[in-house]
Amino acid sequence: MAQSLIRNSIKSINPKLLTTLSAPRILRRFGSVAAADEEQSSSFTFSSDADSVHLRAPAARRKQSSSVTMPMSFMTGSIVGKRFYKEVKTREADDGNGWTVMLDYRTLKTPAKRPLKLPTLALAKAIAAEWEYQQIDGIRPFTMPLMRLACTALERVPVTRPKIIEHLMKKFNQDLVFCRAPDDNDLTSGVHDRQVEKIDPLLGWLESEFGVKPVVYSSFYGGKQDDGLAIAVENLLKKTDDCELAAIDAIAASAHSLTIAIAVVQGKLQIEEAIELIRLEEDLQVDKWGLVEGGHDIDVADLRVQISSPVVFLGLSRNL
Repeated sequence: MAQSLIRNSIKSINPKLLTTLSAPRILRRFGSVAAADEEQSSSFTFSSDADSVHLRAPAARRKQSSSVTMPMSFMTGSIVGKRFYKEVKTREADDGNGWTVMLDYRTLKTPAKRPLKLPTLALAKAIAAEWEYQQIDGIRPFTMPLMRLACTALERVPVTRPKIIEHLMKKFNQDLVFCRAPDDNDLTSGVHDRQVEKIDPLLGWLESEFGVKPVVYSSFYGGKQDDGLAIAVENLLKKTDDCELAAIDAIAASAHSLTIAIAVVQGKLQIEEAIELIRLEEDLQVDKWGLVEGGHDIDVADLRVQISSPVVFLGLSRNL
């Protein structure tokens, strides 16, 4: 009887649904900390010369990515090349300003073939540990989030800062925390109550921080925030240093919320508090219908990496 039930269930499945859930499509859900374009190849393609190892810049793409974070195959398990070095160590930069990572006798370089010069020894050692962790059979970029963020902050942010800020502000009106479930519907009243409990304190902090009360909307498309609030947030982004802006961009891309990103970077939210807000609606569904193993648990693990990596990167870059 059980076998008959299974056969009948399989026959009833729409073939288009199976195509949608195929492995390549599922893997593409887990894009980088800032969701790089799918057509872009990994920036961790290696080439070496006698004295250095650099990350080859990705090939030109037809479509410009909406993310500015250095791309990599995050949470897909891809391998980009065999481990070609035996020893990993750190040393002070030749000019005495910063620290570099050495793979054997070669200096690690960025895609632009400049030495990866890090602001603190703590960050250099952490990135060196990521390289030391790599296995003999291949380099796994998804295990090196700090390396990705360092390349982003040191190489891409300085030359694309206006674009980064423009992109973040373009999404501000559709910020996750401004979307509020209707309170006059039995299906959504529970979600609304949880949002009021968990998100309203953050909105109160946003008002006290920038002097303008944010507006919430019962629409997935959001609405328009007060110009004064948008200008104040944009001015804050303009005052950030390169590491801060890289961290904010990475968190915002994963959280779908610039507000949460700023709150995390400024210490208003802890990592687990931010994750709770990001997953608030989905966790309510999990509480009601149960957790799907191999689905929800992987989503949570991936999100923890996406949110915690920029926080750790920022702390190490400041020697905190």
